[in-house]
Amino acid sequence: MGEIFSGRRSRLRRKLKAIDAQAALISDPVNVRYLTGFTGDSSYLLLANARQILISDSRYETQIAQECPGVSVEIRDASQTTEQLAAQVINRVKPGPLAVEADSLSKASYDGLSQNLKSTPLIDTTGLVSTLRAIKDKTELDTIRRAIRVAQKAFQTVCAQLLPAQTELEIAFELEHQIRQLGGEGCAFPPIVGIGAQAALPHGRPGGTKIDAAPFVLIDWGATVCGYMSDLTRVVSTGKISPKFQRVYQTVLQAQQAAIDRIRPGAELVEVDRAARSVIADAGFGKYFGHGLGHGFGLEIHELPRLSPASQGALEPGMVVTVEPGIYLPGWGGVRIEDDILVTSDGNELLTNLPRDWESHCVDCG
Repeated sequence: MGEIFSGRRSRLRRKLKAIDAQAALISDPVNVRYLTGFTGDSSYLLLANARQILISDSRYETQIAQECPGVSVEIRDASQTTEQLAAQVINRVKPGPLAVEADSLSKASYDGLSQNLKSTPLIDTTGLVSTLRAIKDKTELDTIRRAIRVAQKAFQTVCAQLLPAQTELEIAFELEHQIRQLGGEGCAFPPIVGIGAQAALPHGRPGGTKIDAAPFVLIDWGATVCGYMSDLTRVVSTGKISPKFQRVYQTVLQAQQAAIDRIRPGAELVEVDRAARSVIADAGFGKYFGHGLGHGFGLEIHELPRLSPASQGALEPGMVVTVEPGIYLPGWGGVRIEDDILVTSDGNELLTNLPRDWESHCVDCG
């Protein structure tokens, strides 16, 4: 694994040259993990003069030795802040112009760091590492595939055990239980479970509504495996489905497929979003689809790239994105269908393989 992290750090060093920086201080814990394999927090990574130095505290000294062989370590004592030790190390190393993560450091941390630096100019950056993380390597893709398999198996197990008296909260708890039973670290995010009218809330919190209160339930969930996440949504029918539901569902499914068909290297992010949005608008539901079409994911559930009407840029091979159009009708309910897609060298690969038609998710829980 060491060569994987070394390769990532080399790519970051090449990016630094483009912004006239000779070194970087990485403060976002997710980015530190991406570049070193360290799974703790409250630690900085200094890349300078071909060196990589983790600046941490005594809680993590043994863990860093286990997880990050080949990375130098500086451990602060209880009398110091992380910023103070980082400044000491930087003053000793004298790296030259230093890139810092302006989108990670608080103003207080930034001020504490800069006040202790003697002669190192700081270069504020945003997206320095997140743009690298947008392109997944083989190890990352293999782990994401595992996270998808765990999530899908957990969902199938939960659906097979649904009962009329089960509440949204109980379904969410059972998803977490099954994911852990299958070897996952837990849910990638708090599951969204909405029965009937509650499904009209795109990010509604599960509550006490019971399965038998309506004929369908929307479930948005994901699993975390070795730090990497998955993200899916399905609507399960648990009673007699109306023609209105079928019309809404088919519109969302057609919109999703239209977007998936556009996913390929070079495709503009906004065009992929527009492909789905236009299908929903043409069906008369345009004002009921208010969120972006999808997002990248990996070590975090929301990463670059974003698929939305405001997005800029294009898809590249190795990106993984969700495609999750929805229609949300207040007082009635909502339908969202979400799958995970890999951008390949010549098109795309649907990583999730749960059926997408509503008929495949009819559950008799009577």
